[in-house]
Amino acid sequence: MCALLLCAFVRNRYRTANGIAECTKPSGALWFNVLAMPTAKPFEFDTPIDRSGTASVKWNKYGGRDIIPMWVADMDFACAPAIVEALHRRVDHGIFGYSEPPAGLVEATIAHLQSEYGWSVEPDWIVWLPGLVVGLNVVCRAFGREGADVLTAVPIYPPFLSAPVNAARNVVRVQMIESNGIWRWDMAALERAITPSSRLLLLCNPHNPVGRVFSRDELQAIADVCVRHNLVLCADEIHNGLILDADQRHVPVATLGEDIAQRTVTLMSASKTFNLPALGCAYAIAANPELRAKLRKAMAGIVHHVGLMGYIATQAAYRDGKPWQSALLDYLRVNRDLVESSVAAMPGLRIWHAQATYLSWIDARALNVNDPVKLFTDAGVGLYDGAPFGAPGFLRLNFACSRTTLEKALERMSRAVSAPVK
Repeated sequence: MCALLLCAFVRNRYRTANGIAECTKPSGALWFNVLAMPTAKPFEFDTPIDRSGTASVKWNKYGGRDIIPMWVADMDFACAPAIVEALHRRVDHGIFGYSEPPAGLVEATIAHLQSEYGWSVEPDWIVWLPGLVVGLNVVCRAFGREGADVLTAVPIYPPFLSAPVNAARNVVRVQMIESNGIWRWDMAALERAITPSSRLLLLCNPHNPVGRVFSRDELQAIADVCVRHNLVLCADEIHNGLILDADQRHVPVATLGEDIAQRTVTLMSASKTFNLPALGCAYAIAANPELRAKLRKAMAGIVHHVGLMGYIATQAAYRDGKPWQSALLDYLRVNRDLVESSVAAMPGLRIWHAQATYLSWIDARALNVNDPVKLFTDAGVGLYDGAPFGAPGFLRLNFACSRTTLEKALERMSRAVSAPVK
């Protein structure tokens, strides 16, 4: 029994990057027991992780009530073992002073962009940021004067609507159009919305919340508008590593040609793909030195340095995280399909196919209830209200959780919409 207990300790204490236990070969029965014990799965997504007591924004929202939180874009999966190990190694050093981007991080980021998208990025094109939302706010401050128009399409991630206001800019909302189950930019409406005071266009691709991966032709049409009207284009591409459909491929808009590259600021981060949001590391890519200078000027005195652990985690993600990312995408695809088939069968709800992200977009207007968010919260499922996205009556559901948790949430939702209205 003692040997078995020691073996269990060894297996839990010493793990390789792929999760398999290793240890120095002991003698006798202990070695036999190490070999006889079942090996761990390389990457674990099925087992729910208790996040209570971890100061989680996602799980603390409902104050200990029996409500499954599926609102904020925060995965309930532990990040890749290679990232955790890299963080442990750096913690062991024991000194956490102000840090520059490590040379290995810049190299890993450039290699990642080249490998994934054929995008050749120079080191000085990269401006490091402590978060992508920070980047959106900086961009809105950097281009145009107070009162200038900032264009975007709704529904959209809420900071797209708040960042221009924070910078004393005017938000111009262009309503996306939906037909045959596909959400698209309304290019005619976009053209009509442009005025002499328009200076900046905000694009989200892959799109949060509708889950679209915009095609090269769609992106080219948006790029052409920006060139024709002398607009700076800011592209939030944070979900680029979460493409779920095998026939879709992320295209950075700045790779379409030199004309659009010279007027584009691309915002990226490893945080969504590898579940690192609390480590606060993102970056802007701008080939045009004038754009970079304006970004840095807008950042001066108000944007703090990226934390050391954010740098370390991002480097490990891009260098060693690909196997874990592939396994994650396989798991998310099954979760997505489960959500879409289940919600499609619920009366009063309509759901769109998510080509990317781990977020589902749901139309609840046919429920004919005053507050669909409350309906589901009362049933024990916390969803994100569509109103801050510019789409009242819609809901966003985060399916990046264990399958057992997801199944439980979907069952609660089904009961909620099937119950007689009181």
